[in-house]
Amino acid sequence: MSYPKRVYTKEEVKEAKELVKKGYKHRLRVKGSPDFKQKAKAALKLVKTAGYYDFLRKYIKGVVEIDGFTQLRESEASIWANKYAVANPVDAASLFVQKANHMKEYLEGKLYYGGEAERRSVEKRIEFLEALKRKSRKREVKEECERLLKSWSESVFL
Repeated sequence: MSYPKRVYTKEEVKEAKELVKKGYKHRLRVKGSPDFKQKAKAALKLVKTAGYYDFLRKYIKGVVEIDGFTQLRESEASIWANKYAVANPVDAASLFVQKANHMKEYLEGKLYYGGEAERRSVEKRIEFLEALKRKSRKREVKEECERLLKSWSESVFL
């Protein structure tokens, strides 16, 4: 059984959910300009450092550069991101984990958008930033985690 090409119909969602439950993980791909790929891969390294790479690979097939709004494309299990979304690798890494959490909730049949869902996804992002801050050895990464955590603590979502 292979992962469905798209995750849109009830059957496709059910199939994807069952595969994830059995331990399926995507071979994550980054598509875009060389600069975009370099920055997205730097963010993915931080996702690995924090110990969230397997979580990300369960739910996300790839990160694709677009010229528009950054968003999760549930039907493709992909994150569409613009160049600004990956400019800061720590913030981009936390965004990727947040979008993976959205995809997880989509597959589980939970309401994955709106007020309560946004609060849960921001909590996942904060959890990730705290883990990265603990596990990273780089002072600049720890400082950026701290800055972002402070910013999220002032958020309307919590």
